Amino acid sequence: MKKLSLMFAGLAVAATSLPAAASAQQWQSINGRQARIEARINQGIRSGALNRKEAVRLRTQFRELATLEARYRRTGGGLSVGERRDLDRRFDRLSARVKVQKNDRQQRW
Repeated sequence: MKKLSLMFAGLAVAATSLPAAASAQQWQSINGRQARIEARINQGIRSGALNRKEAVRLRTQFRELATLEARYRRTGGGLSVGERRDLDRRFDRLSARVKVQKNDRQQRW
């Protein structure tokens, strides 16, 4: 009986810690996301996966997001939850665009 209750206790601890660990891995800082997206754009240029027009468009969108982030930080002394959510959504869309453009097999440089 004692063995069974210890097993259930262990399972309960594992079940409660698993969602917390999964969500902790998914959270990324804004600066980290920016660095990864910029690195993916640069890698796409070096490999030829992005043509000139695609690269210019993606870098322009990237700069616009960086400007928006700076404006958000200036107006409220930091990022509010809503601003953070907005930036996350926009970075998600930009990341998806980078992926599509790198894999569309258009004419290279």
